[in-house]
Amino acid sequence: MNPFAFPTSIRKFENLHILLWLIKDSCWMLEVRWLGTLMILPTVSVAIWIAWMCRSTKDVYINLAVLCWIVANSAWMLMEFFTKEEYKLYTAIPFGLGLVFTLYFYLLIFREKRAS
Repeated sequence: MNPFAFPTSIRKFENLHILLWLIKDSCWMLEVRWLGTLMILPTVSVAIWIAWMCRSTKDVYINLAVLCWIVANSAWMLMEFFTKEEYKLYTAIPFGLGLVFTLYFYLLIFREKRAS
């Protein structure tokens, strides 16, 4: 049996992703700039991997929404750490895209339930 078979491996990656996200955001809260910045790469990478593994299911949309959230969250953190905070308004783009993915995900579920 493939250890990376869907869905058990997804759950493992989601749990890892939560840990990475908590470390990144804790560094943001504590203003540990070097570690918070470093944690962006593994956090975003795992979010991409999860979305890729779900690419043939409707769950890809909710996982793309999470990826958008992480990207926006990371950009906001970097802007607070290293630039003027007024640029954080631009994080509305990936946040909004995440909202679109989430709404589409629930639209698919609604259509599925309605059809059955």
